[in-house]
Order: sequence, then C-alpha cells, then structure tokens
Amino acid sequence: MDVKRAAVAGAIGTGVLTALWLVEPSLGLPEIAVGQILSSFMSVSVAHLHVGAAGGWIVHLLVGITLALAYAGIVADRLFGPPTLRGALFGVLVFVVSQTIFMPLVGAGFFARGDAEFLIGSLIGNIVYGLVVGWIYGLPIDTSSAAPRATAR
Repeated sequence: MDVKRAAVAGAIGTGVLTALWLVEPSLGLPEIAVGQILSSFMSVSVAHLHVGAAGGWIVHLLVGITLALAYAGIVADRLFGPPTLRGALFGVLVFVVSQTIFMPLVGAGFFARGDAEFLIGSLIGNIVYGLVVGWIYGLPIDTSSAAPRATAR
C-alpha cells in the first residue's frame, strides 16, 4: 500500500466531494452541510465541546483521508475493473455505510429518513469521491526517476 498516495487521493477526493456538495443546491438538491453536521455531533458526543463548523470540516477531511487509506489497504485489490470503477464501487459502499451508521448517529435517520433529494446528492458525492480516490490511487507509478542512475567515468 502506498500510504502517501492514498492520503493525497483522500484529500483531493474529499475536496472534490466538498466542492460538489457546495454546488448541489444550485442544481436543486438540498445542502449537505457536513461541517455543521459533524460539528454538532462532536459537540454533543464530547460533553458539549463546541468545535465550530471549521472543526467539523477538518474532521470531514480527516475522515476522507482515512477512508482512502482503507480503500488502498483493504478494498482496492479486492474489487474488479479499472481503478475508477473500483473507486466508484467504494464510493457506493461509503454511501451505504454513512446512511446506515453515521446518519442515524447524528439524528438524521436511517437513509436520511427517505429524503430522496438528499440521498441522491449524497450518493452522487460519494461516487465522485470514490472515482477520484480510485483514479489517483490507481495512476501508474513512474519508476524511471525513483533512483538516480550511476554514470560511467
């Protein structure tokens, strides 16, 4: 597993996901304010420690990196197809786990209580996250510049 590449893939994937979620309301989908959701959840779960939306967004980034590390270490080699397809499938898995575990934990209900627009926006975002992570992590490694060549004198 290439930890550095996975971490970079997770950070970039999370950035793309976040940008998409910020644009989705202009497309008629509801706002997915994950920074505020995580901030509220952390405030309640750790004895009312107010971390603010910025803290929630930082946790969102760290979760995205952690998920990419899990993808690289556990999932990537077990799925079929090219890296982008494996990443997209991972994104669907992240969506299902978030809707069955995380959303009920933060009081949003199992599968967002059936809110179709929210679910569509979340699914699209998680698939795009997975595509980006799979694509970046699956890029070929250039080994030609890995070690300097000895030159004859």
